[in-house]
Parts: sequence; C-alpha cells; structure tokens
Amino acid sequence: MEKKAILMLLVLTLNLISGEKSNLDTQKAPYRIHTVFSVECQDYFDWQTVGLMHSYKKAQQPGPITRLLSCTDEERKGYRGMKLAPTFEVPSMSRHPKTGDWYPAINKPAGVLHWLKYSKEAENVDWVVILDADMIIRGPIVPWEIGAEKGKPVSAYYGYLIGCDNILAKLHTKHPELCDKVGGLLAMHIDDLRALAPLWLSKTEEVREDRAHWATNYTGDIYGTGWISEMYGYSFGAAEVGLRHKINDNLMIYPGYVPREGVEPILMHYGLPFSVGNWSFSKLEHHEDDIVYDCSRLFPEPPYPREITQMEPDHNKRRGLFLNIECINTMNEGLLLQHAAFGCPKTKWSKYLSFLKSKTFAELGRPKRLTAQSRQMMEVEMHKKVNEPEKPQPKIIHKEVDNDPKKPHPKIHTIFSTECSPYFDWQTVGLVHSFYKSGQPGNITRLLSCTEEDLKQYKGHDLAPTHYVPSMSRHPLTGDWYPAINKPAAVLHWMNHVKTDAEYIVILDADMIMREPITPWEFNAARSHPVSTPYEYLIGCDNVLAKLHTKHPEACDKVGGVIIMHVDDLRKFALQWLHKTEEVRLDRSHWSKNITGDVYEAGWISEMYGYSFGAAELNLRHVISDEILIYPGYVPAPGVNYRVFHYGLEYRVGNWSFDKANWRHTDLVNKCWSKFPDPPHPSSLDQTDNNSLQRDLLSIECATTLNEALRLHHERRKCPDPNTISAPNRERVNHDRVNENRTDAETRTDAETKTDAESRTDAETKTDAETRTGAESRMAVETTTSRKFGNVEDVQALKHDEIPKNNSRQSSQRETSNGTFTSMRFWIMVLWALSIFGFLGVMSVMFKGRKGLKKRGKGYKSKRRTSYSGFWDTNGQDRHLRNAETA
Repeated sequence: MEKKAILMLLVLTLNLISGEKSNLDTQKAPYRIHTVFSVECQDYFDWQTVGLMHSYKKAQQPGPITRLLSCTDEERKGYRGMKLAPTFEVPSMSRHPKTGDWYPAINKPAGVLHWLKYSKEAENVDWVVILDADMIIRGPIVPWEIGAEKGKPVSAYYGYLIGCDNILAKLHTKHPELCDKVGGLLAMHIDDLRALAPLWLSKTEEVREDRAHWATNYTGDIYGTGWISEMYGYSFGAAEVGLRHKINDNLMIYPGYVPREGVEPILMHYGLPFSVGNWSFSKLEHHEDDIVYDCSRLFPEPPYPREITQMEPDHNKRRGLFLNIECINTMNEGLLLQHAAFGCPKTKWSKYLSFLKSKTFAELGRPKRLTAQSRQMMEVEMHKKVNEPEKPQPKIIHKEVDNDPKKPHPKIHTIFSTECSPYFDWQTVGLVHSFYKSGQPGNITRLLSCTEEDLKQYKGHDLAPTHYVPSMSRHPLTGDWYPAINKPAAVLHWMNHVKTDAEYIVILDADMIMREPITPWEFNAARSHPVSTPYEYLIGCDNVLAKLHTKHPEACDKVGGVIIMHVDDLRKFALQWLHKTEEVRLDRSHWSKNITGDVYEAGWISEMYGYSFGAAELNLRHVISDEILIYPGYVPAPGVNYRVFHYGLEYRVGNWSFDKANWRHTDLVNKCWSKFPDPPHPSSLDQTDNNSLQRDLLSIECATTLNEALRLHHERRKCPDPNTISAPNRERVNHDRVNENRTDAETRTDAETKTDAESRTDAETKTDAETRTGAESRMAVETTTSRKFGNVEDVQALKHDEIPKNNSRQSSQRETSNGTFTSMRFWIMVLWALSIFGFLGVMSVMFKGRKGLKKRGKGYKSKRRTSYSGFWDTNGQDRHLRNAETA
C-alpha cells in the first residue's frame, strides 16, 4: 500500500511539473506573446490605462504588457502616472517635428516603431497583440488560437474605411486590391510587424498631408478632418508589404451593441457612448477627469444584474446590457485597487462596493473563452465592379448558419434619424410607441446626431434603442448650417459601424406615427427595387438639376418619406446619398423654385434630391406606392389602409389644430404629464360629408396616439399621480403651457417657418385647400363610423371605459384621503383627552403635596410659589400651542 501511495504521489508530481512546463512553454519561442498599447501623458489616458491593466490581469492575458507612453518634455515633468503600468517611453509626435501638424493619433505607429527599434523586450517576442487604451480584455487573446499566421494577421472589421475601395487607395499604395478595412484589435507575428511599422508611420504621414482627399466621400470620415489618417496608414502600409488579414468581426464589440447569438466577445472597445436604462457612460465626458488620483471616487454605478434581468426580457439584448455594466464595473474595480495601491483611506462601505467585492461579480468577471462562433472569420470574395474591370472589390459575407430556413419572410430593421433636442424627443416617444403598437417586425434604432457639447447635456438616452452619430448640422468643411444632412450621414455611419442580420431596412422620419406594419413582401421590395412613397414636388428630377447631378437623370424617381431598401443596396447607396446631398446643397445657383420646386428657394430639400440622385447613380428603380403614407389633414383614398402618418404639416379638426412647429422648444418629455391639447372626440364630428369625416378621424387618431405615447412615457418615469395636483395648480400649469406654446409660435423665425413647411409646392397647397372642406368648422352631435376606430358604439365604449377608470381613481383617492384625515383626527382627539386626564392627575398629586407642606415657613412657601408660577406659565403656553396645532 505504501509503495502504491508513493507511486501515485510521484505520478501527481510529474503531472504538475509537466503542466507547469506546458504553461511555461507558451512563453518560449515560437510562442512568446507581448501586448502593447499607446497612450499620452494625460489624465484621460490614465484612467483608461487603469481599466485596461486591471482587465489584462483579470482576463489572464498571457505574456507581458507594455504601455507606450508619448510625452513632451514639459508634460513629462508634471506627470503622475509612471507607476500605472509597465512603461516604455517614446518621443511625442503629437506636433509633427517637420510639418508642425497637430495630430496626436500618429503617436501610435510612431510609438510601435520606436519600441521595435530600441526596446530589448521586442527582441524576445514572437507574437504581438496591439490594443487601444479604451479597451477592456475579457479573455485571453492568443494569436494562434484566434487564427493568426505569419503573413496573415487577425484584426477586427472597420467597414467605414471606404478609401480602400476608391482613389485614396490608388494614390497611397501600389496594391490597392490588398487594402483591408481593419483596425482596433491587431494580432500579428513580430516579423510582419517589423516589416509593417515603418510604412504604417510613413503612410499615416502621407494621408495626413493629402488634405485634398480628406472629404467624406473619399475617407468615410464624416468630419472630413483627416482624423482617421492613422487607420488608413495601417491599411495602406499592410497592403504595401502584402499582408492579407483574417478579418474577425466577433472577437471585439462596442458596449451598447448586441452580440451575435452564440458569440462571446473577448474584447470590449468603449469608444462610443452606451447606456442601460437611465444610466449612461461616454468617455468624452471624462476627458479632463483625474479620477485615478481622486481617492475613493468611481464612475457612476450602473444598474445591477437583477435590474437588467427585470427590464429586458429578450435574452440576446440582455447579454448586450450585461456587457455594458461589465465594462464600467471592471473599470471601477480597477480604480478601487489603484486607489488602494496609492495608499488612499479605506473606501466607505456602500451597496455598490459590496457588489464589486461579491462572489456574484467575481463569477461574472471570470475570463471568457472563445466559442466556435467567435472564431468564425469574414470571408473575402473577389468580384469586379461595373466600369472598373481592373480593380477587384471585396464583398463581405458572414459564414452564418440559418437555424430556421423555413422562415416565410426576411428580417427587417427600422431606423430613424434625430438630433439632441426636446423637439425630436417627443417625436421619438411617439414613433417608438407606435412602432411597438403597430406590430412592426424586427427591431428599431434611433440614429442620434449630436455635437459633443449637446451630448453632455442630453437627457433622453433611454427614449429608444440608440446609435450615436457625430453631428454634421454645421458642415465640417464648408461651415454650412444644414441639419437635414444628418439623415444620410447617420445612415452611412450606422451601416459602417453596425452589423445587422436584417435583409431589409425601413427608413422613417421622426415625425411619423406607425399604424400598421410596413413590410417588403407586402409592397414588393427587392434588390435594386426599393419601395418608397411619391414626392411629386421634386420637379428637379425632370429638368437641368438631374442632368447636373446624376449620370442617369432618366432613373431619377420623385420619392421620399418612407423607404424600404435591401441592406446590400443600402450599403452601396448610403455614401452616394450623402455625397449628392452635399452637391445639391452647394449648388446655390439652382435653388430657385422653378428648378427645385422649393417654394422658399432655400435649398432645404437638398437631402431629398440627394436621395433621388444617389439612387439614380446606382440605377435603383423604386416601387412607388401611394398607399403607405398620409399626411393628417388630407382626405384619404377610399378603402386604403395607410400604414404611416407623417404630421409634417399643420392640420385642423374644427377649431382644434396641431402644428409640430409650435412645439419646437417645449420639453414635453421631461415635464411630468405634459401633453398636446386633446383633439375633439370622434363622436362630435360632422357625418354629413364622408370625406371630411374620414379625414378628421385620421387626424384625431394621430394626435391621440401622440398623447397616449406621452402618457405611457410619464408613467414609466413614475411621475407623481396627476390627480394629486390641486385644481388651481393644474389650471396654472395648463395656462403656463398654453402661454409657452403661444410664445414659441410667435417667436419662430422665418427660417424655422420655412423649415417646418416641408417645402410644399403651390400645387400641393392647392390640393390641400381643395381637400379641406367647409365641414371642418362644423360640429355634429350624431355618431359615425370609421375604418380605424370601428363603429361608433365601439368608440364610445372605449371612451366610456377610459373615463370611469380615471374618475374611479380620483374618487378612490379622495375617499382614501378623507379616511386618512378622519383617522388622524380621531387619534389627535384621543391624545388630547389623555393629555387632559394626565394633567388633572398631576394637579391632584401636587395639591395633596401642598397640604402636607403647610407647616413650612413663609420664606419657603414664597420661594416655592414663585417656582410653581414659572412652571404653570410654561405648561400653559405649551398646552396652548398643542391645542392650536390640534385645531
């Protein structure tokens, strides 16, 4: 037995030794891994460094890590963060030593090149993982496990680098066909990096100096400022040395995005704002934040996992929200440990601190392992572009298995564009509410265009699933103020940054209300044949304007409003839409009414022409349907089931009217129980003219849906019960709201009036006047019917169901309030009675005491009497106050 025990012990010892040896072997040639990232001497990069370094340790990333620190001599003198990470200092090139150009992003290729040349560490490396500072590692990034080979690095997909497909690549590399749209995560062999690094730097300098090709249509940079020159420097440098990337779009994810089913990302890149419910985080808000050196201060705590489980029923979306909180929780945990390392006082206990130290969080933060789906690469299929036979273009295809091939219809995704303002917020509330109410298939995404300043003050992050987009309201090159350009710019940004599994994209405007689903199969959408609604006033499709701005004027369709387009068509089309919008906007000599149909001749409908001309360039021929959209206030065609209201124009029902422009500056979303004036009840409409009746019923439906959306929004915000507000206060609130709206309407400028008029032509105005009959001013007491509302009895039943509920609630509250008051009065009386009896009892005791003291001297009596006198006065006053309070 002893021999067997000794033998087993030897076997276990050998296994342990061999296991340790195998682990050590991963850091022996040819398996030595080194991770590097580039930063500058700023507080902004210091808190990012703390987060990345903590995640590096937590994820058990193999091999050493080095921070490439770029500082000027002046910055280095006062820098506090030398101990935050293993550091290799490199000279700063933020201000280029030759050209004087200020471009801090160049420090990344310059730092890598300097490290390769002068660091002894680089002499003992086989594989290099290059990350950005604003990343969180979730699991080991092992180059050969994720598919990297010598000559074939692995990287993430950066689809917006459109310069790989146009003249930019031809100008800056001899092998434009090898240009890959990649970035973010880089895993490559050290020999490949040594060949690439000098060209990475020189090509960055080249693109940075090529100001003539910084425009959005060349680079995809919506700011057009050359900021992504370093990314192109990498792609063009890699093409020069013949590196072909294995592109993996599953390894890295931006918090705020939903991971694909079965995919476990091992890297998070928090370069964009993200949110969970009412909580949000944007790295730009912490640009000057010295949180690393401020003891015990953390980033605002996000919701807890159980709260996310309650708020989001969809499993995959819930995974995305868990990633969001994991990102910020990992950074906060890193800050706690860093503060402790600095010798900060022990942090005061809190529920959040307890959670960060709990087993639950430790379990959630365990290193993530690659799944089979995470390892899937994007396949590059070469095909030739029309009119460019000499240049093959990459077509990106995901190797994904369709788990349900019997699905009858393709997937749909709905998007709409807005800006950071109260005006768009209430429109968002209305559209999103109607989206879910209509039963529209698929998901919806708001494309939110904001300046950095606007985003800092913005409160409406939780109003809709949101993709954040840089604002182009003020054009970065021309300085032109044209907010409408944000629509094509936002769609382009979304297409380049988001991977959707939808086959068709439905594009709406924010000032729309959905009534029923809008689907491609109902309206016969197909590849190269998008569906849209007629905009007949776009007369520029028939004259010199189209000839100037498209090679195929005969393919120009007068369409807009609702768009249903195949995702492949939209990928090709989005940039053309933006580019043509810019063209028409700059062509001021052709803004006149007789050319554009714009009665204000202000170029406001340039975006609409940008759409039509861009589609013509790609020869997209529309299926035009006049049964999708209707403006409230217009007479509906008999028997047509319109899917969307577009309330872009003022409309009336009798003496009641609605004009969205009057609510431009009113915050209906953040002021509890704010809403629009209620429209007339359907039962009050005149039924003698069926056209007017149907028109007015639709108008009422639109306004009612908006108010319903606002009511539900306020309920979700847990606004106090409006019935608890006193009548005078309620009247004052309503009075103030009316005055505010009146002021907004009176103070609008002519330019705003032109904006909101939606550029109707004279013909439309005439048509509108004809459709608005004299019956608008008449009110009838007879009941009527409507296709949407059903018969009148149903409408009245609906209204009668609603009104008693409100009355019942009010009545119940009043009764409860009275009951509470009565109960309180009873107990006060009881306490008052007990006080009197207690007082009499005390008096009785005192009088008995005085009888026993009669034998005492006069001086003593006098002294006691004075004392008693004070006692009585005090208690008398106290009793008086108590009686006053009771009364």
